[in-house]
Amino acid sequence: MDKFKIIGKSRIAGEVTISGSKNAALPLLAAMLLPNDETILHNVPTLKDTETLIKLIAGTGVNIKKEGNTVIADSRTVTDYYAPYDLVRTMRASILVLGPLLARFGEAEVSLPGGCAIGSRPVDQHLKAMEALGAIITVENGYVKAKAPAGGKLIGCNFTFDMVTVGGTENVIMAASLAKGVTRLENCACEPEVVDLANMLVAMGAKIEGIGTPTMVIEGVDSLHGCEYSVIADRIETGSYLAGALMSEGDVLTKNTSAEFLHPVLKKFEAMGATITTGDDWIRAVMKGRPKAVDIRTQVHPGFPTDMQAQLMAVCCLADGTSTIIENIFENRFMHVPELQRLGANIKVDGHTAIVVGVDTFTPAPVMATDLRASMSLVMAAACAEGESIIDRIYHIDRGYDDVENKLKSLGVNIERIKG
Repeated sequence: MDKFKIIGKSRIAGEVTISGSKNAALPLLAAMLLPNDETILHNVPTLKDTETLIKLIAGTGVNIKKEGNTVIADSRTVTDYYAPYDLVRTMRASILVLGPLLARFGEAEVSLPGGCAIGSRPVDQHLKAMEALGAIITVENGYVKAKAPAGGKLIGCNFTFDMVTVGGTENVIMAASLAKGVTRLENCACEPEVVDLANMLVAMGAKIEGIGTPTMVIEGVDSLHGCEYSVIADRIETGSYLAGALMSEGDVLTKNTSAEFLHPVLKKFEAMGATITTGDDWIRAVMKGRPKAVDIRTQVHPGFPTDMQAQLMAVCCLADGTSTIIENIFENRFMHVPELQRLGANIKVDGHTAIVVGVDTFTPAPVMATDLRASMSLVMAAACAEGESIIDRIYHIDRGYDDVENKLKSLGVNIERIKG
């Protein structure tokens, strides 16, 4: 496995161009299965997860290729409705092909997903909603087998999600876009990535009302056509690099991004003492002195995003005072705490609550990335430590951060990839 060698102590400063959103690109790639046509998707980040999903889509017979940051897919050539375990096991988002395959072809067979070990993220809401749309669902030998009702078309329905689920909302609006009749969905996720998918579906000819609200109404159409679309900027990548400025008395300008998607995070940055300025497509964070302690409670959008919790915890480790962090989304999302403690952090965990007492500085140590977002918190912490740190299992960071070491180098981080 590859590792990072990082030598601190860096002042994280400079300009960095933000890539397309991983969490938006994955459902948008899955949606390319829906039209019997060619679709062009721009601003697709180069990541392990996007590579995996492109391979999975190609396995269905789609003529799909990635040229730079653009993906071109011709889904007129689909021959198979099967998503194998070998690909799906590495990435939870692979389940997103279930809705498009089922809606367009009347059947699908998708392995139950794998991915980050940050807690139980069951797909039961996906399957309940598909059953409400008339699908016959069985789970056999680790595979979800789904068939549309007689006639091969899903049927519009009223469905309320038992809990807010981003992936579930995305899967179901894709399926409902080709269903017969009207589907009304309640308790939908409202994340910007869900909005991006709905907007692309509309560009393909879908009829969707209530985009960006908990209630969406989808009037099914007979077919969708291809379109040309661009993935939104990655709000989590943006927040991650800006957090580096707060940890190091730095000055980071993120370009090709939007403050619209990051309001709760930027408010916390300001509460910690950073000066935040924004434009139409950029955000800048300037930090003088130590950050101030804050309290954080993760929530579904528009609350504080769970995907920024680990990065903000790293900032809190160097803050003046005591911070309280409550994780409400995933039960195992404090796995980075022991690794931050190895770097000298003072953190105590009680259930879903972490108490973080600020220390003067991080100290270098060998650490291990435990999941995607935790890996970035460790990288930033190591960059602020006085000495050399080794970060193992960086395949996690390659799943979600495009060209990460070159971007960090441009911000003044002394980082080197050691090939495994």
